[in-house]
Amino acid sequence: QVQLVESGGGLVQPGGSLRLSCAASGSILSFYAMGWYRQAPGKQRELAAGITSSGDTNYADSVKGRFTISRDNAKNTVYLQMNNLKPDDTAVYYCNGRRPLQLDTWGKGTLVTVSS
Repeated sequence: QVQLVESGGGLVQPGGSLRLSCAASGSILSFYAMGWYRQAPGKQRELAAGITSSGDTNYADSVKGRFTISRDNAKNTVYLQMNNLKPDDTAVYYCNGRRPLQLDTWGKGTLVTVSS
């Protein structure tokens, strides 16, 4: 069973940047899609950005133009570059991997706090 471990969260001021990493214990090529979800206090978990095995990406409207998702298959790692961060981006960010006919794989999350 491939496990996902997130890192890179922390406290940042509005307008700042962070890069999140999601390291897999095995090949990420086993996932046909991977994504970064986020959950703010009192809100439902939502997709922030996704990427397929072929490199196609999609973003929530709220992060378009500010966040960039990428993957390094050789390092079995997915990244989320977050620029121009806003207080509304404060959330726990979770890495997700999806395989056919199997339950989704989730990491434990990393907290991002945007505050002055």
